[in-house]
Amino acid sequence: SLSQRLQVQEKEMELVKAALAEALRLLRLHAPPSPLQDPDTPGGCRVVVDTPLFSVEGISVKMFLRGRPITMYIPSGIRSLEELPSGPPPETLSLDWVYGYRGRDSRSNLFVLRSGEVVYFIACVVVLYRPEGGPGGPGGGGQRHYRGHTDCVRCLAVHPDGVRVASGQTAGVDKDGKPLQPVVHVWDSETLLKLQEIGLGAFERGVGALAFSDQGAFLCVVDDSNEHMLSVWDCSRGTKLAEIKSTNDSVLAVGFSPRDSSCIVTSGKSHVHFWNWSGGTGVPGNGTLTRKQGVFGKYKKPKFIPCFVFLPDGDILTGDSEGNILTWGRSKWLGAHAHEGSIFALCLRRDGTVLSGGGRDRRLVQWGPGLVALQEAEIPEHFGAVRAIAEGLGSELLVGTTKNALLRGDLAQGFSPVIQGHTDELWGLCTHPFQNRFLTCGHDRQLCLWDGEGHALAWSIDLKETGLCADFHPSGAVVAVGLNTGRWLVLDTETREIVSDITDGNEQLSVVRYSPDGLYLAIGSHDNMIYIYSVSSDGAKSSRFGRCVGHSSFITHLDWSKDGSFIMSNSGDYEILYWDVVGGCKLLRNRYDSRDREWATYTCVLGFHVYGVWPDGSDGTDINSLCRSHNERVVAVADDFCKVHLFQYPCARAPSLVYGGHGSHVTSVRFTHDDSHLISLGGKDASIFQWRVLGAGGAGPAPATPSRTPSLSPASSLDV
Repeated sequence: SLSQRLQVQEKEMELVKAALAEALRLLRLHAPPSPLQDPDTPGGCRVVVDTPLFSVEGISVKMFLRGRPITMYIPSGIRSLEELPSGPPPETLSLDWVYGYRGRDSRSNLFVLRSGEVVYFIACVVVLYRPEGGPGGPGGGGQRHYRGHTDCVRCLAVHPDGVRVASGQTAGVDKDGKPLQPVVHVWDSETLLKLQEIGLGAFERGVGALAFSDQGAFLCVVDDSNEHMLSVWDCSRGTKLAEIKSTNDSVLAVGFSPRDSSCIVTSGKSHVHFWNWSGGTGVPGNGTLTRKQGVFGKYKKPKFIPCFVFLPDGDILTGDSEGNILTWGRSKWLGAHAHEGSIFALCLRRDGTVLSGGGRDRRLVQWGPGLVALQEAEIPEHFGAVRAIAEGLGSELLVGTTKNALLRGDLAQGFSPVIQGHTDELWGLCTHPFQNRFLTCGHDRQLCLWDGEGHALAWSIDLKETGLCADFHPSGAVVAVGLNTGRWLVLDTETREIVSDITDGNEQLSVVRYSPDGLYLAIGSHDNMIYIYSVSSDGAKSSRFGRCVGHSSFITHLDWSKDGSFIMSNSGDYEILYWDVVGGCKLLRNRYDSRDREWATYTCVLGFHVYGVWPDGSDGTDINSLCRSHNERVVAVADDFCKVHLFQYPCARAPSLVYGGHGSHVTSVRFTHDDSHLISLGGKDASIFQWRVLGAGGAGPAPATPSRTPSLSPASSLDV
């Protein structure tokens, strides 16, 4: 019957539906899991947890960089990601010392405060340095740091009271590419507290020069815009009193007359301008500035007038690129040919004499009335030319040089360095295995060994080529240095002699790393290979053991296992590969088998233990360097946004502590042998920061809890 046929059809339909449901269930069961977008990680960097079914591979973490999946297997001892640290580390960092001085490309960068401290800058930090033997100073000298700036400081001025300081910064961009506006900070050098922020939104590109008036009530500023805008500001209120287009040529110096605050002088490319500021004193925007052009008369018009100084009688002396000192005013002093090449600095001494500092000839000359040369000294060539001069206590002089050294001494006894630094981009960094020393190298071709306790340069040599990476042998007797040509050197750390000079390929080397037992040396190259050498017990001799071939891009980072048998490596296309070195430099195809392997160091930026350090939306190049502490409690990260991060280790999705101060991408971080300090390198700012590790059993109490800032890590960050 019809009803019977309908019942049969209904049963058949139910069977078909059941079969389809079962088929769909089986498809879902066996299909590869699809990445689930984490709501906390928008953009290109996604973190998902993949639980394979019908698989013995256990649990893995997947991360996507530029659409490329990176699978990292979770160690068997971790049953759940919830077991991993979820907060910021108890350890914190405190800036202990800054190596370097920005003399290569800046002026108005060296002064002495009323306290006797020397004030100068590098990167985003203004350093207050008390040389050894200074009044009340600790043994070996000491540093304090003003860290209120968000980008590189370019100029300084000291208030007539010798306490307040004005510092101007350049424009920059934040991690999202948004512009950061240049600004001037006025701050107290005793308390390091900011008193006034001047000109936010008023300057373009950066602050090129600034100066206080004779009583310190006003501040004149020249920015780096095309018109080099000259403006006058009320220091106490932070209000602009007058502004005018200065010149389309570069302005290198500005100053108020110490006898008349209505007189302002600027100098720079092919000009000396005398400005009269009149009207509207104290009334925002009502003042006017009028200009008179300096006429050189019988003297050849120079290409640059880098410096000038006001004399007690009101006359002005200028130093120019022709090596001449010229007098402007009613004085009998007319002019003199003082130096071969440009004059970079002039300084009025307390006794009324004037010091001039030469560029090409590196001479310091003291001049008396009538421009009579009284005394002179020559700066050694390896320190560079004279960039700035400041008068210290008694007859002591401080001299900043174009090779980023700060010298101390006098004309009679000569000068010795108290602060030294690199002059170009830094990349290579390694710390000594049992001493508080570290080694750096970079594009200035200098290899430098630093004493972290004495805060001084122990020695330096000229590599003749760019140094990009380095590592100490576990004995500390030798150090391996990788160069940009495929060459690598082994040097004796005591004699500084080269004991090995070998070339592997013709492309730059990015990492060199000794095994923990010192029996092997691994060298990662941009030719996609890792070269393995067996090493003698003293580290002096090396012989080729094999090559690790299998990466599809250049090697970026590598680490040895604790037993010295295996290597983990990263490459430019985000691969994580494992190698059996002792077994013949074989690639381990099953990466899952390496999930429980213990690593002597952890500097690879890709791996399960550090996947949480990657910021949201990362393109894979945001992290330049990473280093786990020797006690395996924290991991430090150097990023492309001028910041140093500190995470708990292992790091899943926990917040970091974030530390500023560098003015360029941070290229490398390394802990010292006892984890008491962290060393970080600035890239183009050529700065070296030494951070003290505090808290959680470290060297001292932890500072106050830092305030929260926008996220710079997958979870959140604390800015300190």
